[in-house]
Amino acid sequence: MSGFGFFQMLRKRKELIPLIGFMGLAAAGATSACIYFLATKPDVILNKTGNPEPWETLDPAKPQKLLTFNQKWKPVEEVQIVKGLMK
Repeated sequence: MSGFGFFQMLRKRKELIPLIGFMGLAAAGATSACIYFLATKPDVILNKTGNPEPWETLDPAKPQKLLTFNQKWKPVEEVQIVKGLMK
């Protein structure tokens, strides 16, 4: 019954229709962005017990940001020395 009251309010106040449309579009965009990042980004995890340190398995040559300009990756020598000592 309350759904009909909502539509009756929209019929009386037509200026709210664009506001509700933009808010719905923003909510749908935020939800789809969250689902996209959960599905495609390897550094976003839901289960920490399977891989507690997911950042160790990332490919440093692959950009992790949504937009990347002029990214040139080269390994840091100190980090490589420490990784060599840990093995």
